[in-house]
Amino acid sequence: MAQKVERGTKDEQSGIEQLNRRLDALDRRLDDIDSMVSAIAERAMKRPLEISVRCPNCGRTVEIGIVGSEKMTKKL
Repeated sequence: MAQKVERGTKDEQSGIEQLNRRLDALDRRLDDIDSMVSAIAERAMKRPLEISVRCPNCGRTVEIGIVGSEKMTKKL
């Protein structure tokens, strides 16, 4: 009985360690994505951006122009 409890505890601990490693990897990936999105947003803020969207109902194309004049700042 005691061996089953020890084995179960070791299996649970290794499972928790693996879960922690996966969460750390996911955190790093999300940080990388955040950095890429921030870099793209900064580029977009420096020059005009035009977005063309086609209406799914009538098929008409709508063009949206965006011009940024201020640099984005990070909020801490």
